[in-house]
Amino acid sequence: MSKSAWHARIVCGREVGAGFLVSARRVLTCAHVVRFSDTADITVTFPGRRDLGAVRATVTVHGGWRGGAADPGDLAVLELSREVPLAPAAFAPPGAEQGRPELVAYGFPKGYDEGMLAVYRALPGPLISDEWVQLEAVSAHGQPLAAGFSGAAVTLADGTVVGMVSAIAGSPDVRVGRMLPTEVMARYWGELGELVPTPGHHAEERRRLYALVRQAERARLTCRPDQLYVDAVGPFGPPLPEGGFPTLERAAAYVQFEVPEEEAVTRFADRLAGLIGEQAGDSGPAAAWSPIVVEIEHSGAGADQVTVEVSAYRDGHRRPVGARRLPRTGVRAYVQERIDEAFTQLAPDADELITFVLPREWLNEPVARWECSPDDPTPLGCAYPLVVADRARHRSGRLRHQLAKKWQKLDTGGATLHRVACGTPERPPSLRKRLRDHDAAMAAYTVPPTAALPHFEAGLNVPVPVLLWSRTGCPGIGHDGPCGGGAFLDELTESVTGVPPADLPRHVRALRDTAEAADEPDRHWARDLQLMWDDPRCFPEPTACLHSPVAPVA
Repeated sequence: MSKSAWHARIVCGREVGAGFLVSARRVLTCAHVVRFSDTADITVTFPGRRDLGAVRATVTVHGGWRGGAADPGDLAVLELSREVPLAPAAFAPPGAEQGRPELVAYGFPKGYDEGMLAVYRALPGPLISDEWVQLEAVSAHGQPLAAGFSGAAVTLADGTVVGMVSAIAGSPDVRVGRMLPTEVMARYWGELGELVPTPGHHAEERRRLYALVRQAERARLTCRPDQLYVDAVGPFGPPLPEGGFPTLERAAAYVQFEVPEEEAVTRFADRLAGLIGEQAGDSGPAAAWSPIVVEIEHSGAGADQVTVEVSAYRDGHRRPVGARRLPRTGVRAYVQERIDEAFTQLAPDADELITFVLPREWLNEPVARWECSPDDPTPLGCAYPLVVADRARHRSGRLRHQLAKKWQKLDTGGATLHRVACGTPERPPSLRKRLRDHDAAMAAYTVPPTAALPHFEAGLNVPVPVLLWSRTGCPGIGHDGPCGGGAFLDELTESVTGVPPADLPRHVRALRDTAEAADEPDRHWARDLQLMWDDPRCFPEPTACLHSPVAPVA
């Protein structure tokens, strides 16, 4: 499959132009390419994947272009009628077009429905009218920018996008054109900022910022974008632009692209998260949990034998419920019975939290899908908040000490979700350094622990307090081509951003319940979501086993 199959040909009435895929259902193009969309259908095709056929599309974002050649805002976001199985375009950092590298545009001039390439360079100097970069042809003999190139991605040699063709010369003898650079495009569609790597702003920070913006919009947050901007940049930062910001999204994009201080994005996001929490009535850390703990370990009596201990916590004290050595096949039924008994040890108003403390090789066990009882098929993870913990980490004094310090910080602030994608693998030492340098509180994986154990152990041992993954995700950490892992991380990031880490068990229970109730549960992204949530303050007595692992157990 071509790595640049994301180039698109767009037809709207008598207008033909180009565009490029930026997500499974979104395509960017020029507003003037789809100016007849009120009366004509928009169809999108992908010359690199003709088997996909024509896909209908609608305009969901319009940059405000008013119809004139010199009018700003010539950008439109199209939503496809269905997802397409293509890897979207990747973006270069802002300003990467400078220094006169060769730039390539893929357009569709008359007679070339399959497309043609034009090679140009960006002229140095200021933006024309603070909007456009001027382009000039590399050769007098190649394909010029012509009708059919509007909306085309302008790329570097490595295929990363630096802008979009928005205008061509009026005469075929003049080989110049104009493009909207990515930082200008983001003025008209703020979510683009989430996709563009900006110096000093890590991907997790960008995703958190725009997820919070979307959350604020859904919650109809009452706030002043201008004041948020001023608070983020401080008294010595760039002044508020003339006219201020019409939307929260515009303010966020401006902080990302126009404010040189790296911490401004973090301050903007933290303040926004605080406002969302205030409107929702948050008043500090969530109420303390009352855990029911199921601890499983190898018994030492045989490869198939394990020791299972069930206990409940009340008023900070551990109350043993039962312990038994069992073959692995007998664990589920025993756990169902003992959990039911453990509830009798909790206070009537307790917030129960079922916690499975598991050997590392058991961490992907579908305990959240175990039935509540033989008479109640409801999955445990849908009925109650349910988490897992790594047994070695749970009992390490060194790691418990570090985790307790991290949870104290989390009580007073939000957390950014750090993504560990399957298609762009890091070496485990690099991942460990990234998580440590950013004092990571949450990390998400597209693969189960057994498929990427060194990467998973990096998160365990930093230690990162909260780890999430899909139990049935990708089979390995590295592969070519698109997959569902990126979509899983996108959905997860959107869902957990702004949720206090202390409330994640309750939030994940609701996600599992929603997935189970869906028309097609197996296709819901959250159905097999596994949550490792490890706050030592909830488990004050991780003492040695109640029983010897080799002695007979009742």
